[in-house]
Amino acid sequence: MQRLLGRLRDGSLVQLGSYVGGTFAPAKSARTFEVFDPADGSVLGSVPDMGREDVDAAVGAAEAAFRSWREQPAKERGAVLRRWYDLVMSNQEDLATIMTSECGKPLAEARAEVAYAASFLEFFAEESRRVEGCVHTPPSSSKRIFTIKQAVGISALITPWNFPAAMITRKAAPAIAAGCSVVVKPAEATPFTAIALAELSRRAGVPAGVYNVVTCSRANAAEVGGALCEDERVKKLSFTGSTAVGKQLMAQCAGTVKRVSLELGGNAPFIVFDDADLDAAVDGLMASKFRNAGQTCVCANRILVQEAVYEKMTKLVLERVQKLKMGHGLEQGITIGPLISDAGASKVEKQVEDARAKGAKVIFGGKRKEHNFFEPTVITDVDASMMCVEQETFGPLVPLMRFKTEEEAVRIANNTKAGLAAYIYTRDLGRSWRVSEALEYGMVGVNEGIISSDIAPFGGMKESGLGREGSKFGIEEYLEMKYICLGLGKPIDGLPSLP
Repeated sequence: MQRLLGRLRDGSLVQLGSYVGGTFAPAKSARTFEVFDPADGSVLGSVPDMGREDVDAAVGAAEAAFRSWREQPAKERGAVLRRWYDLVMSNQEDLATIMTSECGKPLAEARAEVAYAASFLEFFAEESRRVEGCVHTPPSSSKRIFTIKQAVGISALITPWNFPAAMITRKAAPAIAAGCSVVVKPAEATPFTAIALAELSRRAGVPAGVYNVVTCSRANAAEVGGALCEDERVKKLSFTGSTAVGKQLMAQCAGTVKRVSLELGGNAPFIVFDDADLDAAVDGLMASKFRNAGQTCVCANRILVQEAVYEKMTKLVLERVQKLKMGHGLEQGITIGPLISDAGASKVEKQVEDARAKGAKVIFGGKRKEHNFFEPTVITDVDASMMCVEQETFGPLVPLMRFKTEEEAVRIANNTKAGLAAYIYTRDLGRSWRVSEALEYGMVGVNEGIISSDIAPFGGMKESGLGREGSKFGIEEYLEMKYICLGLGKPIDGLPSLP
């Protein structure tokens, strides 16, 4: 623990317990698990390894808090979120340091993520007052019909390691703004970021029980996730992670018919047409592909380049990739950190070997380094039979594919069960509309490689998930619509009736 604390200005952000009912506490079993720095394998510290009993306590605390929190005026809920935002931003450097230490992303990227995470607190602090019902035209003069929106209830939020701050606030902020209480289950690789956010929520005045954090090891993840899904008091589940796990959680929620939001895997096509601004396309590719060493669900996974510009695009990409600097994310000038785990690095390694065996050429990188590092890699002559095309990579691998026509590009892009994000580069306005509408993806970047924003609805189609996060639509995921029909009785004599 001292290793991590020594990197911080405010060591009290790193607490020794999970956060339940306004208190940092150990697991009821007293078990803990270690958290590692993926860049060098060193132990950062230990956190509680919670189980079913701890989930029961956290849900109980959330249930008690929900009764009063939902009755608070929306303006007051927004004010609490705004204070939380201010505290996150004033502790940006420490939060970024914690994040880099446990997930490996370069410090500059971690700082950007803290600001991105804070933006959801700010946005939904304001959005809390914009939840509106509707008055409907009645079918007769003796009735009045209207709808109202109410908090759905206790919400379980299961978040990933690749954006350990932003994926929490993108879920928790709209839930809390709507009047819900939440139980967060962070990824086992990045619990300290979640704990630090909990400490800042406490300082901001988020009432005890409204925001709870349950940490657990990978060995206990199925037990904790199952307990959240099966508990009848929990009315909503939001999950970001792999498609396989998302399907399991969705099935487990069926028994209690929970509201479910899922943001699952991607296999994003990045399509470069022959009329594109190639310099802009390379800028967009570098931003999309290599953020967090390629470990993002919206990162460019299949790079489709039209034949006429394939060689030139390849040359420009190679020049840029060669300038990337790999190392520990806390070191100055580092642009590529480690992959999160041995399994993550092994997956990239297998994809490179598979592509080479099937005829692709590795023109840069292609080698695994010590610990969990993998060289930024560029592969040419890639085709649809290769694993790097069929699967989401989650690593710093650029597979370059050729295509001839617009129709072929769309066919290749849509030939996947995933449908989260896609990117196209073209100067043709008509083509930008045609292809955007033809792509079976929830989000499309046109001449833009970074598409995430607090004001935009984030989510996918097909097996990439259900629902949307962020934007004015994000709070709807935590609201129930109620229809009320009011009978007026007999009309007042002498007054005209409604038509």
